[in-house]
Parts: sequence; C-alpha cells; structure tokens
Amino acid sequence: MSDMMTTQAGDAGAFRKFDLNRVPTPCFVVDEKAVGRNLSILSDIGTRSGAHVLSALKAFSMFSLAPLVRQHLGGTCASGIYEARLGREEYGGEVATFCAGYKDTDIDEILSLSNHIIFNSPAQKDRFLAKAQAASVHVGLRINPEHSEGEIPKYDPCAPCSRLGTPVSQLTADTLTGVDGLHMHTLCEQGFEPLQRTWAAVEPKLKPYLGQLKWLNFGGGHHITRDDYDREGLVAFIQAIRKTYGVDVYLEPGEAIALDAGILVGEILDLPANGMNLAITDISATCHMPDVIEAPYRPALMDEADTGHTYRLGGPSCLAGDVIGDYTWDKPLEIGQRFAFLDQAHYSMVKTNTFNGVPLPTIALWNSETDALRIIRQFGYEDFKERLS
Repeated sequence: MSDMMTTQAGDAGAFRKFDLNRVPTPCFVVDEKAVGRNLSILSDIGTRSGAHVLSALKAFSMFSLAPLVRQHLGGTCASGIYEARLGREEYGGEVATFCAGYKDTDIDEILSLSNHIIFNSPAQKDRFLAKAQAASVHVGLRINPEHSEGEIPKYDPCAPCSRLGTPVSQLTADTLTGVDGLHMHTLCEQGFEPLQRTWAAVEPKLKPYLGQLKWLNFGGGHHITRDDYDREGLVAFIQAIRKTYGVDVYLEPGEAIALDAGILVGEILDLPANGMNLAITDISATCHMPDVIEAPYRPALMDEADTGHTYRLGGPSCLAGDVIGDYTWDKPLEIGQRFAFLDQAHYSMVKTNTFNGVPLPTIALWNSETDALRIIRQFGYEDFKERLS
C-alpha cells in the first residue's frame, strides 16, 4: 500500500467488550453513551463561551439519536435541501443551511426550513436576497479567508482556486449589502491552534465590516471532543470575539459529535494468496468507507497486532482498487472470523453506496453502560433497486 496513505487514529474504548457476533455483517455499531459524552463536551463549550453549537448533518445524520442531540445542542447545519428538511423535521432548533449553489426550484422550500441561509457568492446572495428577507431568514455569506491550514489539499477550502467561499480580498461594502453574518469553514479534523491562526490572518481584513454584522460562523472541522483539544483556549477565543465585536458566534461540529463512537463490523469471506496473504471481506472500501480511497486513509483496526500474520484486506466488489489496507493479526485468519474498524460512525455511514449491488451495512445502536443493543435499520434488495428505477 502507498506510503502516502494517512493512518487513522482510533480509540476502541468500550467496544473491546462488545461481542462482534451479536450483529449481522457488515454493520455500523454506534455507542450512544460515547455520543452522549461528546455532546456533553460540546454543550459545555456552548454554555461557557456563549456560542451557538449546531450539529453538522453532513458528518453524522443518525436521526435515531436526534432526541439526544436536541438535549445538548441548539440545532443543525445543513448542506442542502434534504439535510435542511431532516434538521427541521427530526432535530428542531435552529437550522443553518449552506450550499455552494442554490436552485430556483429549491430556494422557497429551503427558506421555509432554515433560520439562516448562507450563500457562497455575492451573486447568489443578490439573486435570492429579497426572498430571504421576505421570509425573515438571516442571510449569510461564506468567505474564503485566503489563509490555508488544510493538511490535505482536496479537503482544503482555502486551496488555490477553491470554489468554496468568497475570497476575503474581494469583500466590499456592496458585496455585504443585506448580509447579517459571515461564515468560514476552513478546517478539517484539526485543533484550536489552526482556528486561532486563521482568525489572526483574517480579522484585520474584516474589521471594517464587523460592526454591521450580527454573527460569525466558524463552521466545522474542529476536533473539540478530542482529548488533546485546547477547549479552554476555544472558550476564551469565542468570549473575546463576542465581547469585542458584539456578535453571536456559531460553531458547526460534525465529526466531533461521533468521534470514537462507532465501529464497522465485518466478516472474512475468503483467504486467497497472490504474492502475499489476501483477505476478501464483506466490507467494501468503495461502498462502505469511500474516504479510504478518496482521502486516502487507512482505517484503524480494533486490536491490530504489531507483529504476526499480515493480510491485505479488500471488499467483495469487482473494482480492482477496492482495497482497505494491510493489517496484522497475532494468529492466522479464519473464514467467518469477525473484525472491526474503529471510528466509523461519522462520514462513513452517510457516504455509503450500492455500487455493484453490494449490500448496505446494517445500523445498530449499542449502550456501552447497559449493554442494550438495538438494530435500527437493515437494508435489502429494495433499497438497491429503488435507487435505479
């Protein structure tokens, strides 16, 4: 496998005591206690800093946990019409919607679902401003601070020629006509320091306009629930901005809500060899963990051994590149053996697909405190067929 592939960190936590044979495979198993712990941390940040903390549905849309999310956070942020509807129907609270481009046919419904609508460009803002104001929806403009902190270029909204956000150098009083707030989403799985550096770079350029704004939205990508995140620094940062400029502050964590809160359980189907030991599994990188190929990254395997028997794991699809990575066990694998990848509750679950007719993973909810297990959804042939009619 490529040396350029990032190896994912992962904490097995309570999942080490979970019997992988309790669920069908493939299966996402989400620990509601772990999600609750993450939400408590985010709620505390909101309480102490005064920030509005919204759940980013693009990362974690498991709406069976919406009542739990609703107990801790103020609402959701959406990336289009369907997420906005899900946020309004299942989560309640505030709904802030951003899309890189809105359609005429969707805008009225989006406005009916949203409290904030955030435009990607002044042209889109001008096109729909009158409708947004008539609907009493707050109008935002996404900006590109032109300060890059991204570690992976394809996930960096501030990369050269990025299509996301209006470059801050292009802001004028005219472009901000009718704008209630500014939005910037510039981070990806990062700590507080990159946010601090981004604000230091962009604040002087925004100062002429901050007095006319009602809010600032710092988007997502903040790994606030990670143990080494500087949460005290974040609280002080938000408090200072609110005090200095008299604006509300919004955060939109997604991954942080489900960080280390879910696993993807699979089964070994076959053990061929071709220059090395291979293992065919019912987990597909292209269908069940597409970021493995897209990023690329190497998902962490629960209880992987340092030395022993190494296999190249791949999925059941016909795609030659449906390869997850090379993994080591202390004993030889056996047909039917279960295994689990860590930290799979966010993004993997929302990005699954049925290429090749590969079945979608079951979704299960587990309580690590009571050991209660509930199958939330099992998918079948109709889920594959109905997308293609």
